[in-house]
Amino acid sequence: MASPQETTAREPLSAVDHAWLRMDEPSNLMIINGVLVMDEPASFDRIKAILRRRLLPIPRFHQRIVHHRGGPCWEEDPDFDLDQHVYRMELPAPGDENVLREVISGLMSEPFDSRRPLWSFHLLENYKGQGSILMGRLHHCIGDGMALLLVLLSLTDMTAETADDLDSPFTDFFRRPPREHEAATRLAERIMPDGIRLMRQSAEAFRSMNVLATGVASTSAFSRLLFRLPDPSTMFKGPLGIPKRVAWSEPIAVDDVKEVGRALQGTINDVLLSAMTGGLRRYLDHKGKPARGLNFRAAMPVNLRSLDDMSDLGNQFGLIFLSLPVGIDDPVERLAELHRRSVALKRSAEPIVVYGILKMLGMVPLAVQRMVVKIFAAKTTAVMTNVPGPREELYLAGKAVREIFFWVPQSGRVGLGISIFSYAGHVRLGLASDTGLVPDPELIVEGFHEEFEELRARARRA
Repeated sequence: MASPQETTAREPLSAVDHAWLRMDEPSNLMIINGVLVMDEPASFDRIKAILRRRLLPIPRFHQRIVHHRGGPCWEEDPDFDLDQHVYRMELPAPGDENVLREVISGLMSEPFDSRRPLWSFHLLENYKGQGSILMGRLHHCIGDGMALLLVLLSLTDMTAETADDLDSPFTDFFRRPPREHEAATRLAERIMPDGIRLMRQSAEAFRSMNVLATGVASTSAFSRLLFRLPDPSTMFKGPLGIPKRVAWSEPIAVDDVKEVGRALQGTINDVLLSAMTGGLRRYLDHKGKPARGLNFRAAMPVNLRSLDDMSDLGNQFGLIFLSLPVGIDDPVERLAELHRRSVALKRSAEPIVVYGILKMLGMVPLAVQRMVVKIFAAKTTAVMTNVPGPREELYLAGKAVREIFFWVPQSGRVGLGISIFSYAGHVRLGLASDTGLVPDPELIVEGFHEEFEELRARARRA
């Protein structure tokens, strides 16, 4: 029997986090991968010192998952060693984007050691001769994308001169109890107002739905999810293997996206989704696969938590399933149709229903979870997320962070993950694919750029 001291040190894994942990498979790791790009060499020792000062006070980053008779729990790792989680590597010459793509693709296929805390950071040196890349890898059971974004921001500073031994204001979101929560909130609102606004809007919208309306809407949404037909068979769906492949776009100015949206009567999200959907269509055309009339779904996360609930990390989000009109050739017509479909989903109860399903999956036998995941995976072709990040340029270990982009895990045996992230006035697309299904995702990214340029040309004529 465990001693009282051992018992109090244990913290049960929530049902939702347990579901994400069990969704992990060798061919589809539930790991969020992201990179911070710096033009200058970053000090490995300084980065380790920053992680020790700012990351390790957050309990999850020195805890491991231990399975007990009563279920999985978070426990302190008695042998925790920062050196087992932070690595450095010099990129092979010439250290360009092709080399970086190969290195990141390889790292993304590596699972974590389940006996240790489920995260790592890799400093990739010699990027384009003198730059540095910090790649963070964090298991989905630790937290969702918005929570882990704030964790990542807690490592950065507003100026190059900030001392490494100072705490980040963002760290306060994860303290129990918080010390200066209001100051951290004001800073978050200042540097990433769009992200915080969307976070609050979605959380408040679902909290404000009255119980009766929510129950009726949830029953209807559950029925739609359950009886929805599977997605059509395309080259984006099929059995998964272990090797993955990543690609990313060139930065696009957010102001250019806004200009297109104003001219074509769509939101920033509509414009980017239309370009992305057009990129998928161009890829099918390139491979000689018919796309006319084709629609398939992308699972898109919807935040269900407020900043006040951030300290426990974990996962508090649902999903909506947006049908992508891949079969519409005209980009402006496609944008209008995506706008119509997105508006129809905005007040949907689907996110609440999916969150409830995830909680249920964390409590049922593993065989039942796998069966349910298989059913819903058949109804989805991609996982897609769009996160408005910081508007201001940040600094890490005294070096300017020029770009940030990431790759979302393809939960539920889905083979295509699409991530859109804005930072410091630019937006980047990150794309991850199963190598056996899409061995060349960079072609999809090329199509995304071509579609955006077509939308810009149409906007100028509008």
